[in-house]
Amino acid sequence: MLRDDDVVLVISNAPDLLLAKRIAHVLVEDGLAACVNLGAPGLSIYMWKGEVEGAEEIPIHIKTTYARHQAVVQALAQMHPYDVPEIIVLPVIGGAAPYLDWVREQTAVTQNKRD
Repeated sequence: MLRDDDVVLVISNAPDLLLAKRIAHVLVEDGLAACVNLGAPGLSIYMWKGEVEGAEEIPIHIKTTYARHQAVVQALAQMHPYDVPEIIVLPVIGGAAPYLDWVREQTAVTQNKRD
């Protein structure tokens, strides 16, 4: 069972760079994520409504805490245009202690809330 201050990685994607940047800014400005990495566009191949589809997408990696992950999931779902956006939450089982502490500090409830 994860504790509220455990660091988690949320993986998602966006159909274009503009939306990916908007998602990243909102999550960081709202204090829901300490850092959001946007990757290079890549081709995703998937089955959708019985057909094989392909789309270029921007990978998104979001560093946050377990306490904040549900708010991150909700924000992603609201901002994302897909009917079923990829949103996966993975536990972080280790890392550099100063970095993990920084993630916790940046996502503390009193941090970086936009009005």
